[in-house]
Amino acid sequence: MTSTAQRAFVLSVLVLLMAATRVNHFAAIPDASWAVFFIGGFYLRQWTRWAFPLLMALAVVVDWIVIRRSGLDFWQHYCVSPGYWMLLPAYFAMWGGGMLLRGGYHGAHWAALGKGALLLVAAVAVCHLFAQGGFYWTSDSVAAPTLGGWAKNYSDWFLPYLRTAAVYVGLAAALQLATEQVGKLLQARRDVLH
Repeated sequence: MTSTAQRAFVLSVLVLLMAATRVNHFAAIPDASWAVFFIGGFYLRQWTRWAFPLLMALAVVVDWIVIRRSGLDFWQHYCVSPGYWMLLPAYFAMWGGGMLLRGGYHGAHWAALGKGALLLVAAVAVCHLFAQGGFYWTSDSVAAPTLGGWAKNYSDWFLPYLRTAAVYVGLAAALQLATEQVGKLLQARRDVLH
């Protein structure tokens, strides 16, 4: 496959993963959106100009469909407030984390794993800051927002969101490692035959 074909395949998988898991944020299969943007930043870095907006639009469309199917107006839903638009910088923080990991990436090794773990934690922290902060400070659902209440809410939800993103990114990393190892084995076989 060419790199364009590989990117198209990855984008297709990410679209399907987001569409399949975003429909219910607290379902048995957790929402992969944060991980989708991190993985997208890693694999689709050269397509950022249009792949990021495409995935962002998909997130909004899925939310709109789910909310409308529940019989509610999109703008009247609990999760939608003026802070909803903070998902744009939130998700770009995840995308940026993936882009930073891709920069200087020369194959799977322990240093890349450590860098990936640090970037994932940092990206989730910033993403959560925008997503949770946008909701907390602008939603009518929070009657009397305070700095202490915001900090508690942030800390209560940080680890669950990090855990979910880490599971999906970990699966993607395992697939990346497996793909690289198969590639090395095939190359070694070709070298022996020539």
